[in-house]
Amino acid sequence: MKIKQILLAARPKGLPVAEDFKTETATLPELQPGEVLVKPLYLSVDPYMRGRMNDTRSYIPPFQVDAPIESSGVAEVTASKADQFKPGDKVMSTAPRPFLPWATAAIFPAAHLRKVDDSIPLTHYLGLLGVPGLTAYFGMVDIGKPKPGETVVVSGAAGAVGIVVGQIAKIMGCRAVGIAGGSEKIKLLTDTFDFDAAIDYKGNPDMDSAVAAACPNGVDVYFDNVGGDISDAVARHLNFFARVPLCGQISLYNSTEVPVGPRIQPILVTRSILMQGFIITNYASRFGEGVKQLAEWIKAGKIKYTETIEEGFDRLPDALLGLFSGKNSGKMIVKV
Repeated sequence: MKIKQILLAARPKGLPVAEDFKTETATLPELQPGEVLVKPLYLSVDPYMRGRMNDTRSYIPPFQVDAPIESSGVAEVTASKADQFKPGDKVMSTAPRPFLPWATAAIFPAAHLRKVDDSIPLTHYLGLLGVPGLTAYFGMVDIGKPKPGETVVVSGAAGAVGIVVGQIAKIMGCRAVGIAGGSEKIKLLTDTFDFDAAIDYKGNPDMDSAVAAACPNGVDVYFDNVGGDISDAVARHLNFFARVPLCGQISLYNSTEVPVGPRIQPILVTRSILMQGFIITNYASRFGEGVKQLAEWIKAGKIKYTETIEEGFDRLPDALLGLFSGKNSGKMIVKV
C-alpha cells in the first residue's frame, strides 16, 4: 500500500521554514496478526514540537532527520487483524508511542491503540479533553492554586491552553486577565470567553503599564505560556506569595542565542513567590480525574472552546509554522 508521509528534512536554525520539511511516498508492509491499519482523521500541531526538531536532550526524544514527524491525532481503523478493533472504529495511539506519524496511513500493534467515543466531537480529544485542557487543569489546580478574589494572568491566552486557563480562573472566583496578540483575539477573550480584561501585546509597546492598568491589585497567579519580554513585564507585578505555573516559552523557541533578560530571582525571593515548571506527563496517573472534571464543566456550560482547523494533509507544515505567528485561535488542528 502506497502512502504519503511528511519528514523532517533538516534541523531548523531559528524559525523553521518550509524547506525543513519534505513529502515522500512509502510502501506499507502487509498487515500481520495483532496489527491494525489506521487512517489519520485529525492531527494536532503544538508548540512543543519545535523543541523536538532540535537534536537536544529534553523530556521527549527529538524527531529524526529523514523520518516522519509525529503528533497527537485521532484516526479511523480501515483494516484489522486484531479482535478488539474493526473497520470504522475511531482510535488514538497510546504508550509507548502516543503519537501518529504524519502519514496518510499507518500500521500499529493493537496494544498501542485505544478506542474513543465518537459521539463526542473527535477534535475535543486533541484539545479540551486532550493535552491542552489537561495542561490548563493541572497547571492551575496543582501549581496555581487560585483562590476566590485573586487575579490570574495568562499569556498566550487565545491559544489552546490559555483559553481554558482563563475559564478555570473564572470558575474558581478569580479575576481573569489574558495576554494575546491582535484586536480580534482580545475581543474573543472578553466577549466569548468572559475574561475580565485582555492585553494586546502587539498594540501595547509599554507592557509594564498595560499590566499595571489591567491588574490594579497585582498578580496572584501567572500562567506563563510565552516567556520573554511579556513575562518580564508581568513579573514586576507579582504579589507576595504569587504562584507561577511555567508551562511554555514559545517566544524563545526559535532563539539562536541564549536569551538574556531581567534576573527574576530577586523578585521570587523577596516576595516569597513559587515558580514551578511542569509537563503534562507528570500527571499521567491522574488524567482520568482531569477529564472527568473538564467534562463536567463542559456539560454545565462553564467552559467553552474554539479551534482553528486547517484542511488537507499537505497543510501540516504550514499549520505548525502558523503557531509562531499567532495564526491560531484556540487549538490548531489539521483535518487530514
